[in-house]
Amino acid sequence: MMDFQLASLFTCGFLIIVGLFAAIFIDNIIKKIMGIAFIEEGVNLFIVTLGYKEGGIVPIFLPGMDASWFASNSAYPLPFGLVLTSIVIGASTLAVMLALVMVLYKKHGTLSTAELLKDRSSEADVNE
Repeated sequence: MMDFQLASLFTCGFLIIVGLFAAIFIDNIIKKIMGIAFIEEGVNLFIVTLGYKEGGIVPIFLPGMDASWFASNSAYPLPFGLVLTSIVIGASTLAVMLALVMVLYKKHGTLSTAELLKDRSSEADVNE
């Protein structure tokens, strides 16, 4: 049977690859944003996987615990704190990106990057 940490690494690699594919090759802006969100969640899973410890305990030092036992058995707290911060920042960034997409759609009437770039190049030709 596959190790839990190894399965998590394969999963985060899959999420990052799917996200890169969507961000690079798909034409719809909302799908590109979803791809960026997949990349972000893949990276978050990778960081959490690095902090995982087989048989580890919650990293809270309680009265009566032996310090050396606690140090050798507790999970690493830093990756979890970083991921929590990343989730909050990612949700805010995602909201801003979707708001900008709404503005683009109202202005141009499309979410296709090819159409938006074509509109931009035709505007540049008119200005010359």
